[in-house]
Amino acid sequence: MPPKHFLQLKDFSRDELDYLFARTRWIKDRFKRYEIYQPLRDRTLAMVFEKASTRTRVSFEAGMNQLGGIAINLNRGDTQLSRGEPIEDLARVISRMVDVVMIRTFEQPIIERFAAHSRVPVINGLTNEYHPCQILADIYTFIEHRGSIQGKTVAWVGDSNNVCNTWLQAAMVFDFAVHVSTPPGYEVAPDGPDARGNRHYESFSDPAEACAGAHLVTTDVWTSMGFEAENDQRRQAFAQWKVDAAMMSRAQPDALFMHCLPAHRGEEVAAEVLDGPQSVVWDEAENRLHAQKALLEYLVCGRIDDAAHP
Repeated sequence: MPPKHFLQLKDFSRDELDYLFARTRWIKDRFKRYEIYQPLRDRTLAMVFEKASTRTRVSFEAGMNQLGGIAINLNRGDTQLSRGEPIEDLARVISRMVDVVMIRTFEQPIIERFAAHSRVPVINGLTNEYHPCQILADIYTFIEHRGSIQGKTVAWVGDSNNVCNTWLQAAMVFDFAVHVSTPPGYEVAPDGPDARGNRHYESFSDPAEACAGAHLVTTDVWTSMGFEAENDQRRQAFAQWKVDAAMMSRAQPDALFMHCLPAHRGEEVAAEVLDGPQSVVWDEAENRLHAQKALLEYLVCGRIDDAAHP
């Protein structure tokens, strides 16, 4: 059978994602009790980075080590990609030597071409279009703090980037609402694959209105990787799209705040929010580790019966 890949959140069914959340809880509980759990002994993860990373690298490398496996880090300059080797050839070679591959790259078609020629599972560690591992951790964090996200409202304030696109996919899978507010010129494309026909998504010109009644308010940096030349222009355009205490006051009294990090206090989020009592950004960051361990386990081992690991 062809390998199972995780290139977009919608690649997995609701049942599969619910299973991953159950495994995340199981794995995290044991981690917190310092209980060794190593189902991936003698297995190898190749991590291919064409974009810089902190949380993605540390969480995947530490996670693979904690599961008993080995993680190999490959930056673009470490491979023949820097000398023009086709991505398809790289996939054919690497997938004969390792058990699973994580790639953090630019355009989504790059990772799709790699996966099409890989003999092992491929994980999207981030592309320009999607960041499924981040939203996997974010939704798990919401469930951990507030229970099911079904029927709730998530407010996205800021750029309609890869994280925003993945929230739109998640809303369709988990049946919750997403309120998106962006400055003019940075909107979600209404005919885009994740907005077109998406009854869970609504656009707001006023970010405070987008936050009204929300159970979760989330944002990201104003300038994503690859758009650094637009820094000054974006600072002016996004000036009114900073999540501050006044904006959070429009949400539910017990609303959570999330940010995938790194954050710029005073730009996309006020320090009083990022470091305040409604913020769960540090739990969110840690849960990248645990959710990705569950993902690695599932892609390499398939479903695990809890009873087999008391």
